[in-house]
Amino acid sequence: MTPPHAEPALSLSAWLHLVLGELPDGAAVPSAGEQTAILDLARVAAHASERIAAPISAYLVGLTLRALPADERAAALQALVAHLERETGA
Repeated sequence: MTPPHAEPALSLSAWLHLVLGELPDGAAVPSAGEQTAILDLARVAAHASERIAAPISAYLVGLTLRALPADERAAALQALVAHLERETGA
């Protein structure tokens, strides 16, 4: 019998704000579009490669795209995800 899943201690919003509180000023919660694209990137990475590629890929992309405005970051992420899906069939 599978044990029931416990509710997470913190919501996504609460967690992100906790993390932001530990980062230098200027860090911000990703927009809804960015969050969706980040999760899509993680999904593709986890299905097309070793699962550990998902968080490392998200980190690399975040470092690379950090200077773009939020809407441009989301669009760049979405384009990257679409390209990776075509390349890997994930």
